[in-house]
Amino acid sequence: ERQLELNARAVESEITKYTYLPSLLELEGNVSRLLLAPTAYRRHHVNMYLQGLNERSGSLAIYVLDPDGRVIATSNWDEADSYLGEDLSFRAYYQDAIKGRPGRFYGIGSTTGEPGYYLAHGLRDGNRIIGVAVVKVRLDALEERWQRALLEAYVSDENGIIILASDPMVRLKAVRPLNDETKERLARSLQYHWAALEELQLFNRSPLDNGIEQVSFATAGVPANYLLQTRRLEDTPWHLTLLSPLQEQRSAAMSHGTLAAVAAALLAFLLIAWNERRKVIATRLAAREALQAANDELERKITERTADLQASNERLQAEVRERKQAETTLRQAQDELVQAGKLAVIGQMSTSIAHELNQPLAALRTLSGNAVRFLQRGALDVASSNLQNIAELVDRMGKITGSLRAFARRTGDSGEASLQQAVDAAVLLLHPRLQRTSMKIHRDYLHPEQDDVRLAVEQIRLEQILVNLISNALDAMRDQVDRQLWLSGSADNDGYRLEVRDNGPGIAPETRVRLFEPFFTTKPGEQGLGLGLTLSASLAAAAGGSLTVRHPEEGGTAFILSLPYPREPNA
Repeated sequence: ERQLELNARAVESEITKYTYLPSLLELEGNVSRLLLAPTAYRRHHVNMYLQGLNERSGSLAIYVLDPDGRVIATSNWDEADSYLGEDLSFRAYYQDAIKGRPGRFYGIGSTTGEPGYYLAHGLRDGNRIIGVAVVKVRLDALEERWQRALLEAYVSDENGIIILASDPMVRLKAVRPLNDETKERLARSLQYHWAALEELQLFNRSPLDNGIEQVSFATAGVPANYLLQTRRLEDTPWHLTLLSPLQEQRSAAMSHGTLAAVAAALLAFLLIAWNERRKVIATRLAAREALQAANDELERKITERTADLQASNERLQAEVRERKQAETTLRQAQDELVQAGKLAVIGQMSTSIAHELNQPLAALRTLSGNAVRFLQRGALDVASSNLQNIAELVDRMGKITGSLRAFARRTGDSGEASLQQAVDAAVLLLHPRLQRTSMKIHRDYLHPEQDDVRLAVEQIRLEQILVNLISNALDAMRDQVDRQLWLSGSADNDGYRLEVRDNGPGIAPETRVRLFEPFFTTKPGEQGLGLGLTLSASLAAAAGGSLTVRHPEEGGTAFILSLPYPREPNA
């Protein structure tokens, strides 16, 4: 019984150690994107990922089925017997997984003819299942261990077919008679390929207890008597059967009985000798002394443990104080870095701003001189028109300097921002560069029924992020004639996603991994400090969002700004 229990635990451990693998594919974003929008580029990336995962896990194959049960990506994509494109919707593990149940199935592959244990898991996108991940593993290591241990055992599945056995001759035989209907059903399912599924011949079966029988069975052509024990395996409809030779069991029982008798006699002799020599008073005194010693030792350990706990508590409090101080210092450094980034942006725009202000100043000088002459001549209507133009130019200069003042001032982490206002402010700050480069901006971030989008970020910080992203797009497209910039947005349950995409040459693959590193820049000379994307990502994270990048297949670069919506005030 102990041997049966130990081997059952070994089989259960072997068939459950791979159960986590199918659900692991839900963590790989490329798999979900392939199922939602299949392309050859995504299929190649998923194939390479599955191939590496299969090599590291030691499984036979890992593949992904679409909702119709067809293989769209597999670890053996480059092999002659690849599963790619194969329709496996008839398999029971697919039918269970597509309904949200764990798929567990042992069978022989219809393509390779190789036996294996299939584990399937439904891949979800939100509340719907968009595909099925399947892992095929081998269980023949159990058979090898049984053979090395000279153990006679086999495992039968829910159909009563032996799928694992220490003796290869009994594999794929039935442990109970199968009627014609069952044989036809199993043949159609191809679960056991084209095996004949003959019945295992056991003779002289005598039941002894629940799951225990005495049987005769021919091993290597020689009949012998066995004790047959059967036990159901946990979390599976399979059964483990252990065949123990009765002759060996009888010899072992005789040996154990003899040893037990000798041990009992020796123990009785020792107990009598010890009892004769024992003294009642000495025993009581010894017990009292032992109890006192144990009490003293316990008090000493309690004192030492209390002192250790107090010291640990003090060290923990000191670490907490140091952590709070470090967080405060880090926040201050981050605020200073954000402010430095703003000033750096203003410094880079200084030439354009000076040019933008010089034009109104020159016009002011000309209009004011003309106004004096017209007043002297008595042409009041012309002088009034000149003064009106002067007032409009002053208002224009005030807007420019006001935007710079608002952009440069220090702000906090919290607040609520208007997306429309932030885009307008960023375009106004970059107006000189936009005019000089003649870049066309496509705005598609508002729904036709929306006037604005409110986001949970401070207004100036949202403007700074947009200035950095649009300025980077201008720099990327400086050497081309056709300059296009798209501002597009979409809403979901978690927040709002704004994508800023240009039609520039894109980012070289060797520099993509360093985009968000501080002081890393691809701009020539001293045109950049390498802080723009770092600060923008930091500002987005501080507001509870993120800044990521994607590289469209059609070219250019797209930065995706994700920000949450403002929290509704408590009622």
